[in-house]
Amino acid sequence: MYVAMVSLGCAKNLIDSEVMINILKKDKYEVIVDPDLADVIIINTCGFIEKAKQESIDTIIQMGRYKEYGKCKVLIAAGCLSERYKDELLDEMPELDAVIGTGDYKSISEVIEQTLKGKKISMHGNQEKVDIDTLDRYVSTEKHTAYLKIAEGCDNRCTYCIIPSLRGKYRSRKLEEIIKEAEALALNGTKELIIIAQDTSVYGKDLYGKLMLPILLKELAKIKGVEWIRLMYAYPDEFNDELIEVMAQEKKICRYIDIPIQHGSNKILKLMGRHTTKEKVLELISKLRKAMPDITIRTTFIVGFPGEDEESFEELADFIKSTEFDKMGVFTYSREEDTPAYNLPYQVEEDIKQKRQDILMSLQMDISLKKNRGCVGKTLKVLVEGFEDGRYIGRSYRDAPEIDGLVFFTSDNDIKMGSFADVLITDAADYDLLGENADEHSK
Repeated sequence: MYVAMVSLGCAKNLIDSEVMINILKKDKYEVIVDPDLADVIIINTCGFIEKAKQESIDTIIQMGRYKEYGKCKVLIAAGCLSERYKDELLDEMPELDAVIGTGDYKSISEVIEQTLKGKKISMHGNQEKVDIDTLDRYVSTEKHTAYLKIAEGCDNRCTYCIIPSLRGKYRSRKLEEIIKEAEALALNGTKELIIIAQDTSVYGKDLYGKLMLPILLKELAKIKGVEWIRLMYAYPDEFNDELIEVMAQEKKICRYIDIPIQHGSNKILKLMGRHTTKEKVLELISKLRKAMPDITIRTTFIVGFPGEDEESFEELADFIKSTEFDKMGVFTYSREEDTPAYNLPYQVEEDIKQKRQDILMSLQMDISLKKNRGCVGKTLKVLVEGFEDGRYIGRSYRDAPEIDGLVFFTSDNDIKMGSFADVLITDAADYDLLGENADEHSK
């Protein structure tokens, strides 16, 4: 029995897909890439914002055609869209045979068995019942890099966000289970661990009564074979001095941090339900840069939130100009039903949202060029991931996979994929491509 898996959305969703793949393999299903040859197709959906929802729906429709033109007998939608629209999907998308939510993905084999017997299946509402500690996975990323999920769910309750409804309350994984998984990944050849959760900063607070991320990072740094530890999604609210100290001291921890800030106006931050202020964020950034002058700081912002007038937007733009983030993403506000922000007054027109996004990204291009040029003349350690048109392609500590830039370089030596090389940066671009003409100097 051939099963094809299509995973949409974030890295946290990808791990759920990898757990499903591992379960299917253990249960003697053959997991393949080509949906044209599959008897069963599973789409692990995203339902966070409008664009993600549309992509999920389009993918279901696209995969549904294989029931007519391919071998597909069963089509299953899993994940966030299924949890969010559990009642509507089966009714409105007849090509679906099963809809399973974010807490039911470990029942995938049972669901397939039932649907093959002709039953329509709907499973949902079990977000907080699923075992998050044991995440036996089939790692689908390149062997040298793997995501490591340390918690599930979220308690932040930002007014624009549906995640707590889809994923449940914040639940930390047991530290020993995370270490066990990381050790197994290292034995399999993983050199870069990318730490993820909806909010990594608060790891352990629910389970141990205190913030445990610094302790977890120190334990991960002891694992033989791991050379890079990259921290993502660290909200500023609980980002304490102990965490900064550990990042500064542990050589394996990349001088890189992803801090979702979302806005530079206290008025908008309050409307968003964020638990911080612009002043506290600036204080945190100052501490990070003082402790680690070479740190790369990535962040994201939302423009067009209800109540964002010209004054608030200008305050955000000034915040970005003065702070000069190394990496930055800007999203237009997506008005999502069942969130508090949906009914807020002073909704912003779509064309204004788009214009503001374009303005900020234009600002950031100049900042990115300045930051990238600051690397020229420096030798950076690069994780090599490809070879194309006579050049090697890789990432430095400054670059997370898929969302940041790349380093292009040449070498007279043959370099193994997944290994590290010391690269002299000789040129830079404003679109995050470092060292386009760089030469590799082995040390």
